[in-house]
Amino acid sequence: MTEVWGSTRQHSTRGVRHAPGTPCWTSLLAHDLESIKSFYSGLFGWAYYNPGPRRLGPYVRATIDGQDVAGIGGPAPGRRLPSAWTTYLASDDADRTAEWIRSSCGTVGVGPLAAENAGRLVLACDPAGAPFGVWQGERPAQPAGAPGTPARHELVTRRASSVVAFYQGLFGYETDPVDPAGADSLTLRLAGRPVAVIHGVGAALPRTRGPHWMTSFEVPDTDAAARRVTELGGRVLTPPHESAAGRVATVADPEGAVFTVLRSAR
Repeated sequence: MTEVWGSTRQHSTRGVRHAPGTPCWTSLLAHDLESIKSFYSGLFGWAYYNPGPRRLGPYVRATIDGQDVAGIGGPAPGRRLPSAWTTYLASDDADRTAEWIRSSCGTVGVGPLAAENAGRLVLACDPAGAPFGVWQGERPAQPAGAPGTPARHELVTRRASSVVAFYQGLFGYETDPVDPAGADSLTLRLAGRPVAVIHGVGAALPRTRGPHWMTSFEVPDTDAAARRVTELGGRVLTPPHESAAGRVATVADPEGAVFTVLRSAR
């Protein structure tokens, strides 16, 4: 039976407040903003709007059918950081979450700081070095399951056991094996609902990347999406193949930011 992945959340008139620990947003750091916007528009059909001034640099929100699905931002002046996707985990109190991260062998790189009037954010790394974000505040509801929307968030690290206690202490996740036969993968659950996966890959972890959170975007045809990635100037890192989650391919955009395209198992 295929499990339904999604967020545990509370609705409000202005947006959606996600339960703490839920992946609630994904955002890309890009250097040539206009070029990267064209790439993802060509791949997923995204449209864009500018939500206003950003303290951390230029920023646009990507939309499908008028609904926000992801963010793309440029680096702040004077900073040169690698292009990468970042998964944000919801929090009821970003300041308290940042304190817990620091006291539990994690690292806080940015924040906590106010993101205009929308909420508060933190950029951090877990004890193994995987970057992630923390978001306190509401987010617009996303069209779950639609092509071009985030479908799955997965932490790729050396050993799942080395970081699972950190995330459980941070957000109180329940866990169970993805594959009881022995694969080093754990499902993270909130109120019984799967929200993310920790996948230990050992020596197969790319030396150039290190531990990282991976965003999967839903597509109607994984093979066609992989071909489109190369047509638009990106690269296919792992060709389309069947997985427990569905048919998936790991790809990189023209600046090297890695993500996966996924036709979820039905």
